Amino acid sequence: MKTRGVTAAIATAFALLAVAFTAGGAGAASSARAVLNSKPLWTAHAIRLGAAPGSASINARVYLAPRGGLVAVQRAATAMSTPGSASYHAFLTPAQYRKRFGTTAATVHAVSAYLRSAGLRVTDIGAGNRYVSVTGTVASAERAFGAQIARYRHQRRTVQAPASTLKVPASLAQSVLAITGLDTTPKIVRPNVAPPAGFRNARPCSAYYGQLLASDQPTFNGITLPYAVCGYTGTQLRSAYEGNTTLDGTGISVAITDAYAAPTIAFDASTYASRHGERAYAAGQLTQTLPGNFTHAGVCGANGWYGEETLDVEAVHAMAPGAQIHYYASASCFDPDFLDTLGRVVDDGTSKLVTNSWSDVEAVETPDVTAAYEAIFLQGATEGISFMFSSGDDGDELAATGTKQVDYPSSDPYATGVGGTSTAIGAANNRLFETGWGTDKYALSADGQSWNPLGFLYGAGGGSSALFSRPAYQDGVTSSPSRQVPDVAMDGDPTTGMLVGETQSFPKGVIAYDEYRIGGTSLSSPLFAGMTALALQHAGGTGAGLLNPAIYTHAGSFTDVAGTPPDAGNVRPDFVNSVDASRGIVYSLRTFDQDSSLLVTPGYDQVTGLGVPNTGWLTALG
Repeated sequence: MKTRGVTAAIATAFALLAVAFTAGGAGAASSARAVLNSKPLWTAHAIRLGAAPGSASINARVYLAPRGGLVAVQRAATAMSTPGSASYHAFLTPAQYRKRFGTTAATVHAVSAYLRSAGLRVTDIGAGNRYVSVTGTVASAERAFGAQIARYRHQRRTVQAPASTLKVPASLAQSVLAITGLDTTPKIVRPNVAPPAGFRNARPCSAYYGQLLASDQPTFNGITLPYAVCGYTGTQLRSAYEGNTTLDGTGISVAITDAYAAPTIAFDASTYASRHGERAYAAGQLTQTLPGNFTHAGVCGANGWYGEETLDVEAVHAMAPGAQIHYYASASCFDPDFLDTLGRVVDDGTSKLVTNSWSDVEAVETPDVTAAYEAIFLQGATEGISFMFSSGDDGDELAATGTKQVDYPSSDPYATGVGGTSTAIGAANNRLFETGWGTDKYALSADGQSWNPLGFLYGAGGGSSALFSRPAYQDGVTSSPSRQVPDVAMDGDPTTGMLVGETQSFPKGVIAYDEYRIGGTSLSSPLFAGMTALALQHAGGTGAGLLNPAIYTHAGSFTDVAGTPPDAGNVRPDFVNSVDASRGIVYSLRTFDQDSSLLVTPGYDQVTGLGVPNTGWLTALG
């Protein structure tokens, strides 16, 4: 009865507030406060079509600020990750985080009551009191947030979005972090690499770099180039990067987030390990946390995400065969579901590294969504959790989007962006050379005597962020005032990619396990996460929190990638039908170090960051 009475009192108070807020007089102005970054930036360049109908539906989330505000968590996370600080590595458990920074039930009640008083229906309270979900009409949302919602022509779609900055009563302003969903522009997070169903690499290919020369194909600039590798195994990658260390990641849990869940992942990962001399998975070493149900499978291409999970799991295990791997599945490829998934990771608090092989370009990001992501990254940092994101596979994105830009979340200052290299691993499992991943493609001429240029194909994402200023850890590394991407790099070129094993659907209804070479920064990120698991094991397993300050402090633990590679590229055969030679084989030449406008230079660059981790990284964290 007491709780109900308190709730009723709050509801009554905020019903009166709502009346004052929407009255339009001096009292309303004095009682309202702007929600920072709540007006989408893209509306300034879109075609406005007028007011949205008041009866149109809305689905929104009101994200709630941590207690003390996001700045308080930023300060704590930075101090916990900075050597010499009094709170260095004094990380919190999830329960301690909730006690110190968590949103209180009273705040949830107050915000919910106000939203109801404006005519919105509260449908859900996010885990950890992270957000309040509401549905209703445009008219009720306009009452609640003191701004008109308009219709726009944007990205060749008709959408609705706030026409001005949203507002909430002054008494709630410090409690509201962001409001998402009023902008209905669809946002689909992309897996950075997804193999097609039923894919096999054609032969010939090399068991290690340079084993087979393409002497039966035309030369390139007078030089006979090697055939591409069949795909590096875990043993080759582990030896090339980690040397002969006895560290194996034992005691460390690496989380992986992707959308959906490969139904054969346990079988595929176990079969791959067995075939290639990898350590077998121990009971319970690979676990999954799945949502209650999956949605939007057709729009998101669920089958492609299966390949993403397979690559991530097998790459982490290759580099850290003793580490626990915990896969967290998003219910779809949309931001709200990924925010829920990452929220589960930090609320569990059991994994100290999180690798994520998905992204979207900054141009489609909105400040409300990035604030929601950043709150999760910061909570994780206070718990000793480090986040790694693939930097993208379209170079400077100009060819793909028409605008030079970087990908998000890899550009977030509180995440580590992992770029890609082209990596030559020799017969002794040693790195012969490394250069930036950037591919211009050439097709074999009709007469088979030369190579015809087709232009830029793909390459490691990187560049200057348009959303974030240069963080302190990049001071002295770059003169740009913007956050630079990536921070580090590892093998990512599909031409020098990893061999992975996955159950696939082949023609004539055949479903079978098979293996194929794959790359992308979707490979780079889990490789770096696996290697960093060894560094955390050496440091005692406490976690590192915000990883970038340590990366830039220990720049000597990263080998600079610079100079011209000895080979211009590799020759690659491909089955026309992707699975066998029944319809023939086509040959192409894939170059190295041709990453759109991005250049590999001595020192920091926008393809490989500081460079590639060397064995010094294994002991850099303590």
